Amino acid sequence: MFVWRMLMERRIVQYRPNNAPPAWERVADEVRATISRAAPLTSHRARDLLTALTRLAVFADHQGLPADARRWLDPEMVEHFTTAGCTDVKKSCRANYRACLTAIRVAVYGPDLPGGRPVPLSASDPSEPYTGTQGADLWAWSGGQSTEELRQGLRLLLALGLGCGLDTSEVIPLRGPDVRVMDDGSCVLAIRGKRTRLIVCARPYERTLTEASQRAGTSFLFRPNSFARGSNTVTDLVYRASRDPRVPRLVMGRCRATWLVERMNVPIKLPVLLAAAGLDSLHALSRLLPYLQGVAADEARTILRETP
Repeated sequence: MFVWRMLMERRIVQYRPNNAPPAWERVADEVRATISRAAPLTSHRARDLLTALTRLAVFADHQGLPADARRWLDPEMVEHFTTAGCTDVKKSCRANYRACLTAIRVAVYGPDLPGGRPVPLSASDPSEPYTGTQGADLWAWSGGQSTEELRQGLRLLLALGLGCGLDTSEVIPLRGPDVRVMDDGSCVLAIRGKRTRLIVCARPYERTLTEASQRAGTSFLFRPNSFARGSNTVTDLVYRASRDPRVPRLVMGRCRATWLVERMNVPIKLPVLLAAAGLDSLHALSRLLPYLQGVAADEARTILRETP
């Protein structure tokens, strides 16, 4: 076993992609070190993981990210990569890349690393916001489920996604006391984890969030009776819900995109939006630009002229 492991390490160290781009030299050490930590058991598996992570690393380098596997393997970055960075390959290949990257993240950082189970790849862009009608349809769909657990859980997900802009990883660790109702009736949510911050919930979802907090007490806010907090805490509930072909699938990434675009259209000053979204740069917002409302030429001319 020791000899076999040494051979695997040698193959990983000697790996170099075909037609390596200039970015490879900047990411090579981190790619090799990360796959070594993932400890693949076969040469074929090692090459699959190396190929997937190399493509992600080069894509992330082009986005201006440092050579840091934890940043590369962030669920949002992986989703962005599979939709925007793999346009030259088939859907089955993109699905394989995402499965490999998820496996690397679990192997290197553990099963409790936030991220959630990825939704199946489809023709819908996970960055595409829901329309107002789709949001209303999702709300009605969630209220028509067969059990109280599903109804309350799905509506809470919509409140956290459409009302607070949270992604899957931020939903899982929340607890009842993280919701604070202010004197003016507004609802403030304290976010845990790597993007610690306070978010003011959108008014239409305040009641849902407040009631969920009261039910949870000091326990977890989402699914308080589920004590195994893992990557499928959110997706398991969504998959158990009955489907309606007339209603789009509930995807937290799309909920967050909807929340972001609605606020970019207001507009909100960028420092406020970045702080509320837990972002430290603008690059994560670039994929949402096609979904922003257009501005008429006369209005644009007035804005540009009157802005000091």
